[in-house]
Amino acid sequence: MSAPLRFDGKVVLVTGAGNGLGKEYALAFAERGASVVVNDLGGNFKGEGKSARAADKVVEEIRSKGGKAVPNYDSVEEGEKLVKTALENFGRIDIIVNNAGILRDRSFARISDQDWDLIHRVHLRGSFQVTRAAWPHMKKNNYGKIIMVTSASGIYGSFGQANYSAAKLGLLGLGNTLSLEGKKNNISCNTIAPIAGSRMTETVMPPDLVEALKPEYVAPLVLYLSHDSCTENGSLFEVGAGWVGKLRWERTQGAVCRDAGRRMTPEDVRDNWEKITNFKNSTHPSTSQESSADMMNVLKDLESQSSSSPRPAPASGGMDIEAAKSHRGPPSQFSYTERDVILYALGVGSSTKEPDYLKFLFEGAGDFCVIPSFAVIPAFSSQVGMMTGGIPGFSIDLTKVLHGEQYTELYKPFPTNATLTSKTRVVDILDKGSGAVLIVNVETFDEKNEKVAFNQFSTFVVGAGKFGGKRNSDEAKPTVNPPNRSPDASISEKTNVDQAALYRLSGDRNPLHIDPSFAAMGGFSEPILHGLCSYGYATRHVLRQYCNNDVSKIKAIKVRFSKPVLPGQTIQTNMWKEGSRVFFQCKVVENGNISLSGSYIDLNEGTAPTVSQASSSLKTDALFNDMAQRAASQPALAKKINAIFLFEITKDKKVAAKWTADMKTGGGVYRGGPKQGKADCTMTIDDEAMMDMASGKLDGQTAFMKGILKLKGNMMLAQKLGELLKPGPDGAAQTPKSSSGASGLLTDSLFEDMAKRAKTQPAIAKKINAVFLFDITKDGKPVAKWTADMKTGAGVYRGDPKQGKADCTLTIDDKNMVDMATGKLNGQTAFMKGLLKIKGNMMLAQKLGSLFGETSKL
Repeated sequence: MSAPLRFDGKVVLVTGAGNGLGKEYALAFAERGASVVVNDLGGNFKGEGKSARAADKVVEEIRSKGGKAVPNYDSVEEGEKLVKTALENFGRIDIIVNNAGILRDRSFARISDQDWDLIHRVHLRGSFQVTRAAWPHMKKNNYGKIIMVTSASGIYGSFGQANYSAAKLGLLGLGNTLSLEGKKNNISCNTIAPIAGSRMTETVMPPDLVEALKPEYVAPLVLYLSHDSCTENGSLFEVGAGWVGKLRWERTQGAVCRDAGRRMTPEDVRDNWEKITNFKNSTHPSTSQESSADMMNVLKDLESQSSSSPRPAPASGGMDIEAAKSHRGPPSQFSYTERDVILYALGVGSSTKEPDYLKFLFEGAGDFCVIPSFAVIPAFSSQVGMMTGGIPGFSIDLTKVLHGEQYTELYKPFPTNATLTSKTRVVDILDKGSGAVLIVNVETFDEKNEKVAFNQFSTFVVGAGKFGGKRNSDEAKPTVNPPNRSPDASISEKTNVDQAALYRLSGDRNPLHIDPSFAAMGGFSEPILHGLCSYGYATRHVLRQYCNNDVSKIKAIKVRFSKPVLPGQTIQTNMWKEGSRVFFQCKVVENGNISLSGSYIDLNEGTAPTVSQASSSLKTDALFNDMAQRAASQPALAKKINAIFLFEITKDKKVAAKWTADMKTGGGVYRGGPKQGKADCTMTIDDEAMMDMASGKLDGQTAFMKGILKLKGNMMLAQKLGELLKPGPDGAAQTPKSSSGASGLLTDSLFEDMAKRAKTQPAIAKKINAVFLFDITKDGKPVAKWTADMKTGAGVYRGDPKQGKADCTLTIDDKNMVDMATGKLNGQTAFMKGLLKIKGNMMLAQKLGSLFGETSKL
């Protein structure tokens, strides 16, 4: 025999527990180890009077048997007080049985306002108040069991109990909603309709039946539904006399009461009444979502529409499909900035955890670019604008619109900021019986009136079908099933619980994706993720797997939206590559549902940059050959650098040569791409600019900030290249010589003064505790270097650091340095304007004030 069901450690609140069913529930819970709050106002069954006696007697009985219980005498309308009793005495609240109730039976014609209001205040409002007070504590504990008590009167109606039956059925609706909203916090709610003898039921039952229907035949169901082992949620049970039954809704197959091309009439309903009311082959929807889905499936099964039927003339007030198909929306403009591009990238899951994230999330990255799926954003704005503005001949209820499929074609990568113009037109409307499919094309142009993208939206409009139209269209971009084999590649990525809240900031503000109550109206237990957000995730996955995140490789994207994804769930993109097409399918890992199907991405595989064969004229050839010799003769360099670099050398904006510096596997420096593994850092730079950077004429940070140098991968590794580019003792970098000598520099006196201060005030070094390197320029060229070593005690001297390396390097013009030291130029202003460049720990620069002194002796 299985172990008995125990409630040790659980705290139970039973309302109306002074008599009858409530008393039986309280005694049963206490007998099995629960701590019980026995609530009872102490009035009669009509809600009149007040006394502590009823609750106290039950508490005394529980305590006399060794159980734990406390009384509460408040009305259930003061729910906070009931829950407070549980918290003050037992520290928590786990289970609620909303049992309290009264009767005021009257025939409908004789019910007074007081009779109606009092019944609702005790039954419906009282259960609401008690449950609402406990709800945040249950959510915090991630646990809760709630029992709502309805009755047969509420389910079926009862003569003389209009007030009571209305309130009781309201409890069922309340309970069903709580079962949906509480699910994610492990809070369940079920509803029972007990049949038992009590002082309330004796008004509607014969005395002998009241005696036979004992409360102890109901309590076991309440206890089981309240136990940890029970997973039931959102259900309704009738219980009594030792019998328990579960109820569900039943619905007939129904009938379609109209023909294509004409209005529905009362006579149509009359003529189909037998079908409408026939329960043969009935269905049993259990959720709003199932109800809507079943209705559409039934309509689909019953339709006998022929796609070859001639188009009827529109009836008065009916649809004019040809008029709708000839409609073109007015051109719409869409402006965006780098901020919008970054916000979109975050909205479709881009993360700083990715090695190549800067190109999508940082406007200062040399290769900052736009994720290709962003192309749908300006088109979406235009398409929604046309639909809300109205389409002649085709009426749309926006609450019945579902995004079915999406096709996007890109003619060139999107700029990172622009004002685009989109032109929208309806190209076809298909009759699917249970609804219509609206196919809308959107062409998007840049400021030069050059087309940058084409989008096609296929939108399903529920209930708009059966107008006699065709079922298929040559205009529609078709979906394609993937090959019949295991995927060639797969990427799984967990979405954030706030993913929908983030994605909606890119323009789709449908409350379905953020408001739980609105989602519930659509039949969803919680807000769902935008289909176009999943579309963005899939695009990123293909971009990463097959394009090395090169956005120019994406030519076209096609998806079908099959089932929703909930924020926080994991999207798994399975991919198959055949030629220049990547087929893909997205699955929700947690439940196995296919969210995107029939999908593919076409690639621009012929557009990859090619290396010019005529590279003998490149100036960098000698540089790389020299680097190869240095790497071979100084093996310690490889160990120190420990990374693989790929140099893409361009000429006339085309890749003219590739060189690899493999300082990780011992491959050395050679022409071409990496032979083992992949590059940790890729640098794309013009041939002459590379030479200038190697010789010191061009500062690497300046080159990067100006877009002359583009970096991919781990950009910080680029700092290690100095030793490989510039020969010297043990491979150390050499200081570029001043083009004009240092004797005429304004900063000479400044640094000499700093040297004296550092020497005479040793406390400064201890306070600063860092090594600074100052690169002084004149006419844009480096002319001097000074080190301020406040860490090892070396002081201030000309040249590079003699011990270790600089914690912070400042590059600044000779005159600007003096102005900054004397206070004429604010340091932060200099940095923001690009007059001061800082590498390393930028925060250390704030400590330099004490080294400059209050005034400099120049």
